[in-house]
Amino acid sequence: MVLLKNIISEIEQFAPPAFQEDYDNSGLQTGNPEMEINGVLITLDVTEEVIEDAVAHGDNLIIAHHPVTLKGIKSFTGKTHPERIFMEAVRKNIAIYSAHTSIDSVEHGVSGILAKKIGLSNVEVLSPRPGLLIKLVTFVPADYAEKVRASIFDAGAGVIGNYDSCSYNLEGRGSFRAGENTNPFVGDKGTIHYEKEERIETILPAHLKNKVLKALFESHPYEEVAYDLYPLENQWPQVGFGAIGDLKEPRTEEEVLKKIKISTGAECIRHTELSGKPVKRIAVCGGSGSFLLKDAIRKGADIFVSSDFKYHQYQEADRKIVIADIGHYESEQFTKEVFFELLTKKFPNFAVRLTKVSTNPIKYF
Repeated sequence: MVLLKNIISEIEQFAPPAFQEDYDNSGLQTGNPEMEINGVLITLDVTEEVIEDAVAHGDNLIIAHHPVTLKGIKSFTGKTHPERIFMEAVRKNIAIYSAHTSIDSVEHGVSGILAKKIGLSNVEVLSPRPGLLIKLVTFVPADYAEKVRASIFDAGAGVIGNYDSCSYNLEGRGSFRAGENTNPFVGDKGTIHYEKEERIETILPAHLKNKVLKALFESHPYEEVAYDLYPLENQWPQVGFGAIGDLKEPRTEEEVLKKIKISTGAECIRHTELSGKPVKRIAVCGGSGSFLLKDAIRKGADIFVSSDFKYHQYQEADRKIVIADIGHYESEQFTKEVFFELLTKKFPNFAVRLTKVSTNPIKYF
């Protein structure tokens, strides 16, 4: 038996809700977290045809990249597309979950798989996000330092890139005087006590703060745990928007555009004037990525692959880079594979399907 909450937990470990933008509406759209899931249907968008596909195959969970709506709904009369979807999902007892800008922000998410499909290597996040990390400093009796370190590391602290269990440790001497209503671990009430302690410093994602503090309090021997939390402005290299990487060999711009078109199935590519220079470095962003144009230029990309550029934004390329607009759906379609790989690895004997319904609202004549 697989419960909805267990599936959600796996997705949110990969793409934490804390990574979503303020305007977003990711998360559980319909359904009870305690409900048993019979089958999962994965899609980019939830449409009425996707609901029909789920019903026809007995799937009672739809996982989508785009939420049904980014705005609130004040009534359910069936007069709008989102209202009809929600009403039918509730009628058929189908849960809907979306991971939108949260999965946009992870290293191997939307842009990461697009870079892979195009054939890039040495891939890294194009625009790492700042302000998502905090530093924890605590003071522990020397004999208990290893236990406390192990506990907070297990809770998610101390990860820097491909390294874990990262901390800085300094030996020193702490002092305190226990009051009458205390039960001190060491020392006597009413007397100043000096204890050999270690100062432990480590870094952690801000969204794991409560989990790490819980581990700290449970593993620390003192009644009153001394600790400090510091917000950091450091960028998080593994979290952010877009991706950038290199081709194995330089190619002409025409060769690269042709490869992109074939790799993504794009029916057309809108692009800026070609420069005639060889292409080695390519930046990508699944979805609306025009806000990353300056980042792509700054990091030396020859071509920037994304979608939804406006007329005047093409001029901002200023012959410093070639913009290749492949379409919103085309740039995000492989997100379905990210969900599929994640869930089939975690639940190998469970029914997970990719919908065959095309949800691209844009057609070409």
